[in-house]
Amino acid sequence: MERADQPATLPSIAYNGARRVLSGNWTGSSTVPSRTLYPHQWSWDSGFIAIGLRHLSPARAQRELETLLAAQWADGRIPHIVFNPSVPLSAYFPSPDFWRSSTAGDKAGAPAGVETSGIIQPPIHALAAWLVHRADPAASVRRGFLPRVYPRLVAWQRYLTERRDLGGRGLASIVHPWESGMDNSPCWDPPLARIEPAATGSFHRADLDHGCPADRPTDLDYGRYVRLAERYRGQQYADDDGHPFAVEDPGVNALLIASEHALGDIAAVLGADPSDHQVRAEELTTALLKRLWNADEGMFLCQDVIGGTQIHEYSAAGLLPLIVPGLPGDVAAALVRTLRGKRFGLGGTTRLAPSYDLTGHAFDPARYWRGPAWFNVNWLLERGLRRHGAHERADTIRTTVLQAAVASGFAEYVDPFSGDARGTRDFSWTAALTIDLLAEVAR
Repeated sequence: MERADQPATLPSIAYNGARRVLSGNWTGSSTVPSRTLYPHQWSWDSGFIAIGLRHLSPARAQRELETLLAAQWADGRIPHIVFNPSVPLSAYFPSPDFWRSSTAGDKAGAPAGVETSGIIQPPIHALAAWLVHRADPAASVRRGFLPRVYPRLVAWQRYLTERRDLGGRGLASIVHPWESGMDNSPCWDPPLARIEPAATGSFHRADLDHGCPADRPTDLDYGRYVRLAERYRGQQYADDDGHPFAVEDPGVNALLIASEHALGDIAAVLGADPSDHQVRAEELTTALLKRLWNADEGMFLCQDVIGGTQIHEYSAAGLLPLIVPGLPGDVAAALVRTLRGKRFGLGGTTRLAPSYDLTGHAFDPARYWRGPAWFNVNWLLERGLRRHGAHERADTIRTTVLQAAVASGFAEYVDPFSGDARGTRDFSWTAALTIDLLAEVAR
């Protein structure tokens, strides 16, 4: 750290700012993504937050994941929101009284003591738990962290590989756009076109109370999201009654594979046989390549399970399989070319990888998941590039992420060309992943 008479450097500014954000968003048992726009606990946010927190306080990182897992349903699903009962219902929509998890989700095993949503988010949790353990193995062993979380993480992965294999081809499906984490991606437009939207006047969008409408989904898209959630609630969150929206997403399945590898590592530490996880990871990778790889486009595409066709919209989700261990070299090389090519422009026209195709008909550098650059996506790409030997390009992403995080006030997302802040500020995963990248620089 610099002396008082020395000018602050980017690493010290980034570290101190990120630590301030994480401290301000900590509730005592978990971290909210944002005090204004997202005042509850979000599933994959907590995974990314724990990855950063492990450098500040491994015990607090463990608590982050344990709090989330305490709200797991009996069928294995980890809900995408765990609601804080002290937050007013009007602060966020859809609120607990919309999801009605403890009543509508009773048959699926929703917990009675806490209200949650009924849908899920991408499975980064086993990977996060493994990284948190590695940050301080001795402290992890003292607290019995891995023995507590391992059975829950296995149940979560099995929910996805068994109950959510809606296409019958070995991959997990999402049943709502929000489950992808990339909520408003143009990839969902074709399958969503089949959904009759809920009437605009039937719900109040609390996100517009805190965010710029130009940054947020349109009312038409939001109406379709609400209709899908209402329908899932109406079937008591069962996954065997059919779904009007079912998509195999490459980003979700890439994280599923990465977490299966992490479960193998966890099993080995606990003295269990890791081979089941290793075999399952290989089977998932084979299915991912067979089902979603498009060699002509040089990236993975989403599969509309109901329509039986690949969705020819090109989002950053199709690049995330770079994080998969053992990905064939020619596939990894093609993904790197696509990342640097006209669709994503990394290292050329864009500072950070955009969330959607620069040449696409729906590209918008400001609107939620339709073009802006997200810090968690670029963190995953940095990790994937490094895994496949593209260290110089990974270093560039790392440096740019740190600069953009500070310059944007730790924004939720940024314009991919200018780096200008979009969405809310003081966003927790932006801060957490800044801490993680700084720790990598220091090694």
